[in-house]
Amino acid sequence: MVENGIGARVRRKEDFRFLTGQGTYTDDMNRPGQAHVFLLRSPHAHARLKKIDARQALAAPGVIAVITGADLEAAGVGPLPCGWQIFNKDGTPAHEPPHPVLAVGRVRHVGDPVAAVIAETRALARDGAEKLVVDYDPLPSVTATAQAAKAGAPAVHDGAPNNVCFDWHFGDAAAVDQAFAKAAHVTTIDLYNNRLVANAIEPRAAIGEYDPAADRHTLYTASQNPHVIRLLMGAYVLKLPEAKLRVVSPDVGGGFGSKIYHYAEEALVTWAAKKVGRPVKWTADRSESFISDAQGRDHVTHAELALDKSGKFLALRVQTTANLGGYLSTFSTAIPTYLYATLLAGLYTTPAIYCGVKAVFTNTVPVDAYRGAGRPEACFVVERLVEKAAQEMGLDKTEIRRKNFVPKSAMPYQTPVALQYDSGDFITHMEAALKLADHGGAEKRRADAKKRGKLLGVGLSTYIEACGIAPSNVAGALGARAGLYESAEVRFHPTGTVTLFTGSHSHGQSHETTFAQLIAEGLGVPIENVEVVHGDTDRIAFGMGTYGSRSLPVGGSAIVKAMDKIVAKGKKIAAHMLEAAEADIEFKNGTFRVAGTDKGLSIGQIAFSAYVPHNFPLETVEPGLDETAFYDPKNFTFPNGTHICEVEVDEDTGAVQLTRFVAVDDFGRIINPMVVEGQVHGGIVQGVGQALVEDCIYDPTSGQLVTGSYMDYCMPKADLVPSFQVATNEGAPCTHNPLGVKGCGEAGTIGAGAAVINAVVDALKGFGVTHMDMPATPEKIWRAMHGKAAKAAE
Repeated sequence: MVENGIGARVRRKEDFRFLTGQGTYTDDMNRPGQAHVFLLRSPHAHARLKKIDARQALAAPGVIAVITGADLEAAGVGPLPCGWQIFNKDGTPAHEPPHPVLAVGRVRHVGDPVAAVIAETRALARDGAEKLVVDYDPLPSVTATAQAAKAGAPAVHDGAPNNVCFDWHFGDAAAVDQAFAKAAHVTTIDLYNNRLVANAIEPRAAIGEYDPAADRHTLYTASQNPHVIRLLMGAYVLKLPEAKLRVVSPDVGGGFGSKIYHYAEEALVTWAAKKVGRPVKWTADRSESFISDAQGRDHVTHAELALDKSGKFLALRVQTTANLGGYLSTFSTAIPTYLYATLLAGLYTTPAIYCGVKAVFTNTVPVDAYRGAGRPEACFVVERLVEKAAQEMGLDKTEIRRKNFVPKSAMPYQTPVALQYDSGDFITHMEAALKLADHGGAEKRRADAKKRGKLLGVGLSTYIEACGIAPSNVAGALGARAGLYESAEVRFHPTGTVTLFTGSHSHGQSHETTFAQLIAEGLGVPIENVEVVHGDTDRIAFGMGTYGSRSLPVGGSAIVKAMDKIVAKGKKIAAHMLEAAEADIEFKNGTFRVAGTDKGLSIGQIAFSAYVPHNFPLETVEPGLDETAFYDPKNFTFPNGTHICEVEVDEDTGAVQLTRFVAVDDFGRIINPMVVEGQVHGGIVQGVGQALVEDCIYDPTSGQLVTGSYMDYCMPKADLVPSFQVATNEGAPCTHNPLGVKGCGEAGTIGAGAAVINAVVDALKGFGVTHMDMPATPEKIWRAMHGKAAKAAE
């Protein structure tokens, strides 16, 4: 193994910068002559926007300008685009209403931006906004997913009957109906996948700047994919040639999906900078983030599983209503469709699956991808059904899974919902998890807990996810309005150091470390001599950013392809310098050597010769050592694993304590085990948070966000979770990318929620509880116990 190469537990290179306060986040940046913008946001969930009187605001101290939706519309600024087109069952396109940068005519959720006040300071901009006089005509609103499509519900958008954006389906309905007709047992479940607020540690921020000499705009923004922001904003919103627009995304303090999208504030500050002739800066405060950042989940689902008398799965039928909020966010339409229904096979051999999804508009903040993005929702449906079926049929929860797992020998395995799994060994990781969790000792621990007034529950969840959405031509056929490849440029300098330019974006993924490890492994360059550059559209040719656990499977594979080109060119140079045939040149551990001899040159010597070409094959090889590659995957990658959770429920209070959590995951080849463990830990905490404490709630009458601050929205804390036991199984690497990697960033979140709820339900089975929606709060658990007990007493 190369020192600090693949498989090494290298400490993160970027941590020194962050831990010593030397990171550069968007809000840390200040441009010369900078002004500040404050956004006045709607206090109403739904209202007509009749008039905005800006006279007092414009007269306020320090105010430079007031901008309204009418101003932007008059200037030709377009609406924010949706990046994925979905079609209804009948083949007609989904309804895509305009999403203006600033509201025009109506506001559609609390927090919808109404006007922008630009002033010398942020405080003066806020003061000026307080002097705006806005005439609203409040309208009835609808916020609940299950109510939006009912007759008589308030219409969020004209032209969207019953608030339905699309009515979509996937799978073989006829085959599913036939299987249900002959089933010996049918398990049904109704569940709600609760809405979440992303809550990245860094609120969003953006700075727009305009250079009149070059007629060129620059946007600094806390984003996960700057090139996509440039594409969407330039082509659709501001209608600028890409050469006239630079997007820089510096250090970003977490994203979890919420910083993928093109937001109104980005377009606003970019346009406004030219309008006022000064850089314009916007930074959200936390309360503003609650009502402006895209939120996650929010599904209402009815699902049915058909089984034969032995517990073998015959078919799965799912009907989901998905809440999209007041407008379509960038990738919102893909989340409850192709990133959800295609994962309903889980790890199982279910022969027939059908899923219907009705997506609805509501007077709430738009909903889009949140860590896992459709995959946690699918896992929760499948694993709750499996657990409930085992309970109803008197089957062991592990045996019903063993009976239905796709065997390793069946790989590659074609699911009935389009995906083809290329590799996996599901039984092996479940058995490893059971051993690590001491599953055999659970009943003794249950008895011991009972003596202490606690109810012990054991929850099992297996999961599979699809990462690195691909290939681009297939995704395009399914409605994607962008490519899904990645780029990398590997540039040697004359002294032998390397700069890697990647289209992936790091906001917690450790790219400066793991990508440098790839270079160290592939080219034999010391890791300290590798610089990783990302997040600047002027420095990277093009890229698709980071989301969906794609960084290593897609971005890393592009790096490998670029390194292959470096080595191929290096062999030509080495052959000339060593006076040997190119076919006789071998490359290993940073040295080009003539096979069977001790004659060789280091890659540093080759790089120097490439830039100082005194002894160089100039007739056939160009000077320089700098190669670019693009990689478009042949297929998704499929991380999978088993999570086991043990909880103790207090019989008197309903409080839940997690006493044990084990995760055994198959991520393919592991680049840095320490980084992987950190990703899994963070993902589990977010899954536990949804299962036990987090819940985004809107008042059904007023449409106000009730949980609009940390006073009301409960976040997972350190005392909520135990020390995790995590392990990986590398026995089934990905077969179609050059690294054999699968991705790990979302796995913890995908498997954890179902494991926790399965454990809580197991703890409460003595009370007749067969399901509990997330979050399983102490009050909800207490009521479930006492409600069942009261009915039994009657």
